[in-house]
Amino acid sequence: MPTSSSAAPALYTVEEVAEKLRLQPETVRQMARDKRLPARKVGRVWRFVPEEVQAWLQSQPRSAEGAYVGASRVREAALRLPGLGESPEVNGSAFKDPAFSENRSLPVHRWVPWIAGFSAGFVQDCLREYLWRAEASQALVLDPFAGVGTTLVEAYRAGFNTVGFEINPYAVLAARAKLAAGEVSVPMLEAWTRIFNVFMEDNVARELPRQNGTSPPGFRSRIPFFSPQVEQQVSWALRFIRNTGDPELRDFFLIAFGSVMVKFSNYTYEPSLASRPGCGKPLVEIADVTGTMVGKLREMIEDCRRFQRGTQRSAYALRRDVFQDSFFNAERHLPPGCVDLAITSPPYLNNYHYIRNTRPQLFWLQFVERAADLQKIEQASFGRFWQTVRDGQRLDLEFQLPELEVILDQLRQTNLHRGVYGGPGWANYAAQYFNDAYRFCGVMARLLKPGGRTVVVIGNSILQGIEIKVEEFLAEIAEQHGLKREDVHMLRTKRVGNSIIRSSVRNAAKDRVSLYEVAVVLQKPPHTLA
Repeated sequence: MPTSSSAAPALYTVEEVAEKLRLQPETVRQMARDKRLPARKVGRVWRFVPEEVQAWLQSQPRSAEGAYVGASRVREAALRLPGLGESPEVNGSAFKDPAFSENRSLPVHRWVPWIAGFSAGFVQDCLREYLWRAEASQALVLDPFAGVGTTLVEAYRAGFNTVGFEINPYAVLAARAKLAAGEVSVPMLEAWTRIFNVFMEDNVARELPRQNGTSPPGFRSRIPFFSPQVEQQVSWALRFIRNTGDPELRDFFLIAFGSVMVKFSNYTYEPSLASRPGCGKPLVEIADVTGTMVGKLREMIEDCRRFQRGTQRSAYALRRDVFQDSFFNAERHLPPGCVDLAITSPPYLNNYHYIRNTRPQLFWLQFVERAADLQKIEQASFGRFWQTVRDGQRLDLEFQLPELEVILDQLRQTNLHRGVYGGPGWANYAAQYFNDAYRFCGVMARLLKPGGRTVVVIGNSILQGIEIKVEEFLAEIAEQHGLKREDVHMLRTKRVGNSIIRSSVRNAAKDRVSLYEVAVVLQKPPHTLA
């Protein structure tokens, strides 16, 4: 923090205010530009006087309970800056921007790049909002679509029992490794990192015998995934990892490799996996695989050290499970009425192919051996994917929701000349998606304790130019299972576009629709039998 002097008050930067408010820096800049937050322009940058911000906060209207009114986190929580006194308890219902990109700079969360999900700060907000009365060691936090473990890690750090379900084995590996960060032997991990470095220095120049090569036989790519010089290093690195005797340490090395492997490959995330030449980027002919991996391992080591310093020893006795299974099978693992809070973000109705975008990790880390293995995971995915249902027989809703049925019928009549690439194929995809949403709500209703809640981050969708308000239909489906729609919070507007999936020419500007994300809060009535 800057130090104050006798000549001028201490001024804080955008980044410092953003950190204290748990907002994105760009959000703070925009509030300053809009004059919604007291700020001063110093040269080309914004600076903030703590006393001015505190005075502004105190001037905002409050509810009868003393909470700041409004949807903005800034109006709900006082700045926790030195010299500003105690902050009022956060009683409001606003949440932090859920964007997972914030996690890229947070210890432990930054280990694995992940396109889907939400931020650690968003999970913290939910825990404070809905479990502030709960005895943490007796409460259970669930993530039905756990991804790489953001909800699980934050629940664990806050002292709650936590359970997650995830069908992608690479994501399961990442989530389990993160949850092990509190107990892994840091000295042992440091020692094995040094051993790995020496091993690679001694062997990287040697060519592995052809029969010992590690290129997965079932993996296919349009161009070589690794250039020859890079693949030779990769082969030695994977040989070392697979010969590591300690399963926990081996998992940490696998995550280190999986998280950086695309960096030295001939592919890139844009955000979907694509070849570098196809994105106007050069091939990676030469790369320092050893240095990249060691750098990642050292980052993970430091994060484990910090995690262990900040986690109470009593937390290690808590339950923290990640099941490599579909949430639809959750009742095989959990009893009815056991969940206090679920925080999750299911796949959106946008056909982003989460499985195919982790194909490199799944094959090179030997989670799958052939395309048929991938197809099994795809078939178990929530909503499946357009590619898996477009050619099949017509799919209809397995429950009654007339307004949604009208939209699906409209979609089926769109772009008929395109066959499965037109409306009929997309209507099948949407029907499968909402049928799975119906199953999800049914399982969730049975697992929640009376009074328990589910916070679902979801977005609207545009298929063939037709907007589908997914959050509205999800809430109506939940109500059919006895859950109450407690609230719907607008989180952010992502962009304005014509269609995520559009086969005809662009619409006129008047037809544009904003894509947005919301948090749907569902509650099981307090006096309902589990």
